[in-house]
Amino acid sequence: MRSLFALLAASLLALPATAQVAPADKSAKWPGIVTGYGPVEGFPAGPELQRGRTAKWMLEDSRRMSKALAALAPQRKGVVDAYVISVGLDSDPVFGREAREAGKVLARRYDAAGRTLVLAGSDGSGASNLPNGSLTSLTLGLARVAELMDKNQDVLVLYTTSHGAKVGIAYHDGNNGYGILAPERLAALLDELGIKNRVLILSACYSGIFVPALQSDTTALFTAASSDRPSFGCRAENDWTFFGDAMINRALRKPLPLDNASAEARALIDEWEGGASLPPSNPQVSIGGKVSTWLTPLEARMPKLATQPVGAPATDALKGG
Repeated sequence: MRSLFALLAASLLALPATAQVAPADKSAKWPGIVTGYGPVEGFPAGPELQRGRTAKWMLEDSRRMSKALAALAPQRKGVVDAYVISVGLDSDPVFGREAREAGKVLARRYDAAGRTLVLAGSDGSGASNLPNGSLTSLTLGLARVAELMDKNQDVLVLYTTSHGAKVGIAYHDGNNGYGILAPERLAALLDELGIKNRVLILSACYSGIFVPALQSDTTALFTAASSDRPSFGCRAENDWTFFGDAMINRALRKPLPLDNASAEARALIDEWEGGASLPPSNPQVSIGGKVSTWLTPLEARMPKLATQPVGAPATDALKGG
């Protein structure tokens, strides 16, 4: 017996030493969002909190996300392909409805069938066939698109719709999900993934704060409001926000160049806000000098016929007092 123990000890001593791995850096403070209450620290890092999810819900949503990512088609050689991501980051049904329809409109406009990802699990109907919109699902979607696209020629078309604050776009899924998508975080994600050719359409109050961080020579950026103004139409029961209705549901359904479509949408929003005596939201536009290198061939394939707006107009919410 002693000889057996000796043999085992000798064999263990002969094994190579396990490589020492340095512990993860934990110098950053624990973000205040962990409580779900009070001030939130570390906005640029993109804090996100999930709490109270059932195990069944989490598994089902993970499966929906995996299926959606696996279904994305690879890029086509010699073709400027668009990859569309449309995400509703708030559980108020207006954002789910808007994100779902925006995915259809943008996929049609930019020949992105099979290359479109819609993250909008809540639209008020009780249906849950799509992955939930969250900061994590958006990040995974961007990462998968970056794997599939030819970054030298292909384009990301990103539409986000949610409430907003002066620190970023809010992620708020009922009593279960909380977070902030700050300009610094979105810029860092796109830079990390090497996604340079971008149409970024951000629908939220104060979304103009994203312009300094995201504008570039190869980016076309549109926001629902300036950095110090709210936008309108985000009641939960609406089908559209003002910006979503004007930009997605009307202007981008037409075979107009992108800058002309944006100008038409802004004119509509000015008209609606003025008619309702609302303070101007002042949507922002930034189109880089090299955008035409990929936008011109992409828009050459746009459908020649417009489609009709769907849903109740955003201005219907102003009727009846």
